[in-house]
Amino acid sequence: MSSTEEMIGRQDVDDLDAILAVTNTEVTETAHAVRANAEAIFTWDYEQSRKPLQRLYDKAKTSQWNARDLPWDTDVDQEAVAVANQIQNGWGDERMDLTGTPFQNWGDKEWLAYNIEAQNWTLSQFLHGEQGALICTAQIVETVPWIDAKYYASTQVMDEARHVEVFSRYLSEKLSGFYPINAHLKMLLDDIVADNRWDMTYLGMQIMVEGLALAAFGFMQQMTTEPLLKKLLRYVMSDEARHVAFGVLSLKEYYAELSAAEIRERQEFAFEAAVRMRDRFLQQEVWERLGVDVKEALKVVVHDPDRPLFTSMLFSKIVPNCKKLGLLDAADGWLRKRFTEIEVIQFEDWVDTGEEYATLDEVAKDRAGASA
Repeated sequence: MSSTEEMIGRQDVDDLDAILAVTNTEVTETAHAVRANAEAIFTWDYEQSRKPLQRLYDKAKTSQWNARDLPWDTDVDQEAVAVANQIQNGWGDERMDLTGTPFQNWGDKEWLAYNIEAQNWTLSQFLHGEQGALICTAQIVETVPWIDAKYYASTQVMDEARHVEVFSRYLSEKLSGFYPINAHLKMLLDDIVADNRWDMTYLGMQIMVEGLALAAFGFMQQMTTEPLLKKLLRYVMSDEARHVAFGVLSLKEYYAELSAAEIRERQEFAFEAAVRMRDRFLQQEVWERLGVDVKEALKVVVHDPDRPLFTSMLFSKIVPNCKKLGLLDAADGWLRKRFTEIEVIQFEDWVDTGEEYATLDEVAKDRAGASA
């Protein structure tokens, strides 16, 4: 059993100094190497015996889409979108008392600059996460021992390449600047890539990273007023739902065979991943770029009355999927206790993605509507 400090580098999950001590030291680099220690596994058993994975593979083949088909000629007024974001998040109005904070003298100009940078930062982190998914899924093709899983994972590699393409293009053509990868996200991706166990790649990427991304994309898709981004996210979410379902359907079978000690390792990794993903949404890099004292800014951020709801909603896909895999209540219910501590356990009975992915296929819906 690992201590909290051994898992995430600190005893208190809310220790702001410890969170800020994790930094990206390679912000000027254009390449980052991680040694992957996994074995590439061939299988000579070509029977597709896992029907749920076969159905998922068939769905993936018919729901591919081309990034070029998005309405890239849409004129995006980033300032107008930023103003709309400001109205939605309420910073700077009477809902928050900013007296004595770095923001007490901020006016419309400063809040506009913040919301523009926040857009750039958020889409940049989505982009980096999608490249992580691209690399991890290519790894799964190599390392998973089942032919049906290799078939499906190969379609996800194509999906992730398309996601990297669309987020990169949106950032370069419609927004106003890239951000380097957040240190907490980078640390998590490094751990996932370096682990030599194929199911840990699944757990880290398909369940945790992709699960949070699915929720985050859904939140942004509902909130944004920008039509190109709205459609882009609808289509990316169609793919992401299948990706998370892939993890649920594959790991449920495998985890039924693991020992209690092996399950505990997976529980601890799920908790570590959850905390690191939560930490990355503090947007430290944005405050640095705006010249604001980061620690003082984050003291305000963590007390935003809307933040607990936003943060917890990011785990609305992760928690029910962990429950479906048996990780919440295995042994002494360790993961349930930890998810209760970080206040996300309320999502445990929401529908798991292994059951809902077909209903989220917006690509199929659009095609059916066009042919009607």
